[in-house]
Amino acid sequence: MEALVLISSHGRRDHHNHNPSPVAQSAKHNRAFRPLPHCSMNILKTIILPAALLLFSHSSLALDRTNDTFKIFQFPPNMIPTIDGKTNDWDIVPESYVIGSDQLVDDQQGRTNDPKHLNVRVRVGWVKGLNRLYFLYEADKDYWDFSKPDLHNDIFEIVVDGDLSGGPFEQEFETNLSILGRWDTYMTLQNVHAQNYHIFTPTEGKDWCMFWGPQQWAKDLPYANHAYNYNFRPGQPGHLVLEFWMTPFDYVGMDPKRAVESVLTENKIIGLSWAVLDYNDPNSRTYSGFWNLSRHHTFFGNADFLCPFKLMPLEPQFLKSLEAKWTFTIVDMDRRLVAFKDQSIGKIASWKWEFGDNETSTEQNPIHTYKAPGARTVVLTVTGADGGTNRFSRVWDVTLK
Repeated sequence: MEALVLISSHGRRDHHNHNPSPVAQSAKHNRAFRPLPHCSMNILKTIILPAALLLFSHSSLALDRTNDTFKIFQFPPNMIPTIDGKTNDWDIVPESYVIGSDQLVDDQQGRTNDPKHLNVRVRVGWVKGLNRLYFLYEADKDYWDFSKPDLHNDIFEIVVDGDLSGGPFEQEFETNLSILGRWDTYMTLQNVHAQNYHIFTPTEGKDWCMFWGPQQWAKDLPYANHAYNYNFRPGQPGHLVLEFWMTPFDYVGMDPKRAVESVLTENKIIGLSWAVLDYNDPNSRTYSGFWNLSRHHTFFGNADFLCPFKLMPLEPQFLKSLEAKWTFTIVDMDRRLVAFKDQSIGKIASWKWEFGDNETSTEQNPIHTYKAPGARTVVLTVTGADGGTNRFSRVWDVTLK
C-alpha cells in the first residue's frame, strides 16, 4: 500500500528569536476519529478503515528526496575511526559516499553554491553492533565566523530520526503547544523521537554544539564525541575538519536511564539531513545562507522532511570469501530448546553443526533440544562452493540448566 505523504507549511526560523510562529501542523499528528451516526458496516469497511490504514502507514515513508537514497559506509570492526580530527581513517570510504556542496541548496534565497566561498564534503559511517553514526565534515570557507559566545556562529546542523518515526519534534510544530504551553512542550516533546544538533564550526570558549532539547547529556560521552582540526582565526579563510560520532535515539527524555537507542542494522533506512548555516558578518543578526540537504526548510523541526540514508553492508574488499559465523537464542530454558542461526559469509555449499552433546546437524538454521543441563561448546563448520572450509565455535555461550 502506498503511504500518504502529508506536507506541512514551511516556516522560517530566526536563530536569535525562538518565539514560536504559527505554522500549519502536519495532519499526521491530528488524527481524530469520531463515530459516524447510524453508519453501516459496509461504510466502515469501504471508507473509514482504508483511510485509517493510509494515515497510520504514513510515517514509515514520509521522507524528502525519496529518489535519492544516500549511503552510510560500514567500517570493519578493526578499522573504526579514531576521533582525533584527522582524515586518514576515512581514506577507505569510496568517493560514492561523499555528499558535497553540489547537493545543498540555499532554500531561503534559491541560490546555488559558489565553491570559492563555501565548499563542503560530508561522509557518514557506522559499525555493525554499535548504535553510533560517525561523521567526517570537511569545509573550506573564505570567511569563518565564530568569535561570539552565543548562537551566532558558523553551524553544521544535523537532524537524525533513527526509527523513521517521522513528524514534528520541535515545539513550534507540536499540536499540543496550545495545551501544554511553550516550555512544558519543550521539556516533554522537544528532540524526543528525532534529534537536532547545532554543531558550531568551529567553536572556541563554548560547548561544541547546542543539542536543541532539554536532554543535554546526549551530546557528551558516552553518547557522543568530537574533535576539530583547523588553523585559522575568526574572519579568516581556511580548511576545517570536524570528526564526531553521535547516538541516535528512538526515545530520549531528560532522564538518560529511560532513553531508547536506535538499533542500527545492515540495510536499514534511517532519516537524516543537515544544513550549513553560513555566517559572514559578526555584526549581522542572522546567517547569510542556509545550505540545506533537504528540500524543506523546516526539516529542523519535522522529521517528515529528512532524507533517506541506508546503512550499507561492508564493501566487498572487506569481506572474507568464506567465514563461518552464527548466533543463537534460547527459546525455552525449561525444555532446553535452542535455535541456532547461521550468519556465515560467502557462497556456502554445506553446514555441519556440533552441539557439544555428541549430536550434530547439517541444517542451515537448526533447532536443537538438549537432554541434560550444562555448558556447551558449539561448533559450526561451513564448506564453500570451491570445497574450502571454515570453522567458528562459541565456548560455553550455550549454557542450560
